[in-house]
Amino acid sequence: MLLQRIQQQFIDSADLKYQSAPALAPVVEAAVSALLAGLTGGGKVLACGNGAGAALAQQFVVHILGRHERDRPGLAALSLAADAAVLTGIANDFDGRQMFARQVHALGLAGDVLLVVSPDGQAGNLVAAIEAAHEREMTVVALTGARGGRVATLLRDTDVHISVPHEQASRVLEVQLLVLHCLADGLDSQLLGLPDSTPIDTENPA
Repeated sequence: MLLQRIQQQFIDSADLKYQSAPALAPVVEAAVSALLAGLTGGGKVLACGNGAGAALAQQFVVHILGRHERDRPGLAALSLAADAAVLTGIANDFDGRQMFARQVHALGLAGDVLLVVSPDGQAGNLVAAIEAAHEREMTVVALTGARGGRVATLLRDTDVHISVPHEQASRVLEVQLLVLHCLADGLDSQLLGLPDSTPIDTENPA
């Protein structure tokens, strides 16, 4: 029985990825464009999430600041969930809801992009971060599950909402990891060109 349950987990994960690809691919493409516009315009990506969402956001920063699968100059990105001293200090001096918003207010500038990763989109600290990003005239790219929660209600027409059509957190997180890999690959493809193609000249675009 356990073996069958394990095998079913693989099947369910693969099925969700396959079924959601047609709907998610255009939105992921839009997110790549938003990230590219911010990064090539002199801006940066601020990424945040809670728990597993924080881990995914931090991994994305690794791909952007470091590398994904091809070498290129590092791009400006920062994980807002990586510094325990900052997070606990803000939570102690203010409240937990401000742990990301306070950083967005201090570090975010117009043209920057806030990347939010959350299976349910309900966390108050993510809501506050989005509100702070909008005050800073930043674009928001939000990755959530099917309903989108409170996060979805805050997003503007200029933001990008990548909503995985599922409500089970583990399945949503698995697809969100794939989405983040697609974002990193998409940025590389736009900046370096597809394999055996000519890179985009970001200084003198056609």
